[in-house]
Amino acid sequence: MTATLATVPRIGTGFRLQWEPAQECHVLLYPEGMVKLNQSAGEILKRCDGQRSCAAIVAELEAAFSATGLESDVLGFVEVAGRQRWLAWD
Repeated sequence: MTATLATVPRIGTGFRLQWEPAQECHVLLYPEGMVKLNQSAGEILKRCDGQRSCAAIVAELEAAFSATGLESDVLGFVEVAGRQRWLAWD
């Protein structure tokens, strides 16, 4: 699965993203376990709602964190998350 700026990712079937207050981080829950996410992964995944494109996600993250040049990091993460089935897209 190759992600592009036009890709519209969503959380994969069987996974649920939630904030875990005890661990103070986002986690990805699935029937067999849980993945504890770092801040960057959590910020990307919480925007993967099946409505926003990767371009929109990059723009939001760059605005939120006063950063530039996040495109390759976001696309790289989305591709890895897609291979792990954390994310899906058409």
